[in-house]
Amino acid sequence: MGDRKRVIALGFFDGIHIGHAALLERTVQRAREIGAMPSVLSFDIHPDTLVFGKEVPLINSAAGRADLIRRLFGIENVIFIHFDRRVMQMPWQEFVQTLIQEMDASWVVVGHDFRFGWKGEGTAQRLQDYCADLGLGCDIIPAVTLEGRVVSSTYIRELIENGDMERANQYLGHPHTLVDTVHYGYRLGTKMGTPTINMRFPDGVLVPRYGVYAARAILDDGSEHMAVTNVGVRPTVSGEDRVSVESFILDYSGNLYDRQVRIEFFRFIRPEMKFPSVDALKAQILKDAETTRAYFESEDGNK
Repeated sequence: MGDRKRVIALGFFDGIHIGHAALLERTVQRAREIGAMPSVLSFDIHPDTLVFGKEVPLINSAAGRADLIRRLFGIENVIFIHFDRRVMQMPWQEFVQTLIQEMDASWVVVGHDFRFGWKGEGTAQRLQDYCADLGLGCDIIPAVTLEGRVVSSTYIRELIENGDMERANQYLGHPHTLVDTVHYGYRLGTKMGTPTINMRFPDGVLVPRYGVYAARAILDDGSEHMAVTNVGVRPTVSGEDRVSVESFILDYSGNLYDRQVRIEFFRFIRPEMKFPSVDALKAQILKDAETTRAYFESEDGNK
């Protein structure tokens, strides 16, 4: 037991979209009101992986979710529980007791469709009623809608898979993001005069539609740069099937190997394609760079 009570947001929070934002903002508000620590409790893997035996391609890794929660909402206390058979079969009342005894919960915040415990028998309403009996606060956040549609991680996954990044970002409330350490690549871009940084999506994370995106690269020193980002298998220069993420950072020169970079995706420019020569590829990359510049200049002008 710690010496400070917690207001705990419960959920999986894949993508940290605008529906999650309403829940996380309420968590911060409640914590401020009662002098508690705002916290988030989530699972490392999607429960459906074990409950239904199906892999769910995620919008973010657990580390990616934690980064967004901390960066966008200032909630530093982000805790992940490993979702295993023991957790899956735990009666929902026992789960609540665990929150009280092991995490000093004094208030919980959940979404309207939150379900937990064995066979999903714990619902948001049951949780709220049980908390009232125990003297705990409990907020249930109603559905958040956009364009007449309930905002959901499932729909956002479809948008990302189709490369509709602008629409996905509307539902997310922030740019779709990849954070990774820069890896060594083939260095072909350097030879062409369009040096790229190489990154990868973590295992289990949804890969966006193959193609080129107008993006922004945020370096570990906080500086922001326009970037042309290619997601795919590099058919012009590689026969491999491994998906890579290569970004040509505009107006930047420097060594970023082994440094952490955040790529924010904004607009799908074109599908990935195989070019007849390296020169043709270089010419297209330079054209993509101009398209990216024009995109961000128009966006800045519309603010």
